[in-house]
Amino acid sequence: MKKFFEEFKKFITRGNVVDMAVGVIVGSSFTAIVNGLSNNILKPLINWLLALVFGKDSLSEVYTFLTKVNDAEGNVDLAQSIYIDWGAFINAVINFFIVAFVLFCIVKIVNKFREENKEARDKIRKKRLTKEQRAELKANGIKSTDRAAVTAYFDEKAKKAEEAKKAAEAEAAEAARLERLANPTSEDLLKEIRDLLKSKA
Repeated sequence: MKKFFEEFKKFITRGNVVDMAVGVIVGSSFTAIVNGLSNNILKPLINWLLALVFGKDSLSEVYTFLTKVNDAEGNVDLAQSIYIDWGAFINAVINFFIVAFVLFCIVKIVNKFREENKEARDKIRKKRLTKEQRAELKANGIKSTDRAAVTAYFDEKAKKAEEAKKAAEAEAAEAARLERLANPTSEDLLKEIRDLLKSKA
């Protein structure tokens, strides 16, 4: 018996069950919102349009009678008549489109948040130190938990690497220039002659 209650406790505290309960509660509240939007905002507009087009007062009066039965007073007895209730059908279509549109908006917002969270998680993963980086920090006497020191160390390292790269490029350019001076091409000789002639003139 104890095992049964433990399993029941585990079942009701699982994330899926809680999520489902929240979904049902929010869904029922959401139905009230949809019905309010449909009944109080959209239906009056549609009723107004129907009154202009068909001469009916509301969706509740849009019927196609297959068999019409009148009561003693001459009014239509809907309980005895056979009819197509276009108003109920139009209401159902309106409610469907409202629900579909709102769900589309919600899913779009949720997907946007998920993408932003994924990008944030990816950035955090990229910032995590590798085993080699931790060993390097330890060798230099820097604690990996000291974020400011770690950032300063790697910024300085990147700066030195950039300076070394620029120095290597400058050295290579100087070596190429000296190589050209030691072994001038015919084009270089012609340019030198031209410069000498210009300076004499």
